[in-house]
Formats: sequence, C-alpha cells, structure tokens
Amino acid sequence: MDNEVNGKCLCGAVRFRISGEFESFFLCHCGRCRKDSGTAHSANLFSSTAEITWLSGTEKIRIFRVPGTQHVKSFCADCGSALPFSQAHDGSLVAPAGSLDSPIDIRPTAHICLSSRANWDDDLASVKRIDELPS
Repeated sequence: MDNEVNGKCLCGAVRFRISGEFESFFLCHCGRCRKDSGTAHSANLFSSTAEITWLSGTEKIRIFRVPGTQHVKSFCADCGSALPFSQAHDGSLVAPAGSLDSPIDIRPTAHICLSSRANWDDDLASVKRIDELPS
C-alpha cells in the first residue's frame, strides 16, 4: 500500500490518516488480544515506515499498557473503539484493521498465537453464514 488510508472510531470523534505501506497483517489469538478485542482475535496491520496524521479528537485518545508486557490498547474515550498507536520498543505503527474506512490491498499475513486461541475458535468456516442480522 503506497497511498493513504483514512479511519475513525465508531462515534467519529477521533479521525486519522495513515500514509505509507503496511508490511504485515496479523490475526492474533493470544488471551490479551481476545480480551481487548472482545472476539476471537485482533486484526492488526503493522508498518515500520507509515506515518499517522491525527485529523481530530486527539484529546479523546486513551492508551492502556499491560504492565510488564509490550501489549498496548489504544482507544477512543467516548466509544471505546480501537485506534492506531506507535509501539514503544521500535516506534512502528500498529493499526487495527477495523478502524480503517479505506480499502486496503494487503491480506492477512498469518494467524498468530494459535496455541492460546479460544476453545470455540475451531473450524469457524463451517459455521452458518447470514448476510444480515438474524430474525
């Protein structure tokens, strides 16, 4: 991805633009990522060169770091949506894929931390698919 992508939180208070290329896209199944995403895995894009421009709402951004780890949760104080952040150990940008509004060209690189996935997170491709909310 050599272009720009835009994103925002669910309530729209925090808006951003990312310029540059993502090198990897990981679906992480570790217990921490499951806790902070509330689902089977986190879906995060990583870049060592991309730059983020905050367009609005920087005062709403909150950062939670799990003590003694590199695990970070960046989120909107109003709606709780996951937001991009820079990793303290190397300055690389981590962008939650769901926070982006623009299409991206990169596909997930890998599922990671599969050994700690939830017990119900097996063979999800075989689960019934419904295009809208169930009635």
